[in-house]
Amino acid sequence: MPTMKYVLFRQGEQLSIVEMPATHAYQLSALNLRLHKELDKLTAANVPSLPHCIAEFSELELHDGAVPVQSGIDYLNELVESFFNIEEKAYPIKSLRTEMVALQAQLEQWYEEEYED
Repeated sequence: MPTMKYVLFRQGEQLSIVEMPATHAYQLSALNLRLHKELDKLTAANVPSLPHCIAEFSELELHDGAVPVQSGIDYLNELVESFFNIEEKAYPIKSLRTEMVALQAQLEQWYEEEYED
């Protein structure tokens, strides 16, 4: 059984949790922090709002079913898709997209290796 970590996000009053391989959870947290630093520089009208990473933890015992838990690969797939739809003209968004796609590829490889028969 792989070792997983959990990344807690907050967007307004809404909490959500992303389950990540323990070896990659920090990368998701760091990516989220970097994206928040850069969001104000984007000038496009369709910049997605992002939740803030507020914690990482090793064990999850969830007592409120209203807090969604999403796999890391699903979260990254949605994140990448939302940023590829941005029509940015004034800021070089390519490096942000590259960071997202790199972590997405690492996770895809991790899942393939971890769950191959």
